[in-house]
Amino acid sequence: MNYRDTEHLRVLIANERKDRLALVAPIVATLGHEVIAREIEIADVGAVTARERPDVALVGLGESSDHALGLIEKIVQEATCPVIVLIHARDPEFVKEASKRGVFAHISDADVEDWQSSIDIVLRRFAEYHDLEGAFGRRALIEHARTANRKLVDVATAVVDGHPLLPKHPHAPP
Repeated sequence: MNYRDTEHLRVLIANERKDRLALVAPIVATLGHEVIAREIEIADVGAVTARERPDVALVGLGESSDHALGLIEKIVQEATCPVIVLIHARDPEFVKEASKRGVFAHISDADVEDWQSSIDIVLRRFAEYHDLEGAFGRRALIEHARTANRKLVDVATAVVDGHPLLPKHPHAPP
């Protein structure tokens, strides 16, 4: 996805309360986005995130902050999209815990008119984050070549030549 284009996003919404999911979905649609998944269960949200590959995820704080934090952790582990936490009342301690688990922002259902601006900012920061990850990866390769006193092209060739030796499924035993 081009993060400069924040129209018609594919949005995953997650909350342990079905009534909150039902309230959030029409707001997302009003913003011109598509709710591609509604998830309640912590055990299922990671797989849904991996399969659906949303552009952004909105995780609501329901009855249990532990449940919401579990949803956040599973989505962040997939690292396919930024997570925004949706709070219904001021809760600085929950926001602090959510930030430790990788959310990019929090929004309130009291400020629905600001949701799109927050989503725009989050998508830009997420794209910058991934650009930095790529730069650090390239830098590590350059440093490896420098430390080993080898040309970068030789190290890259070794990586490419070694690729067929890797398992086809990352979690499969060799």
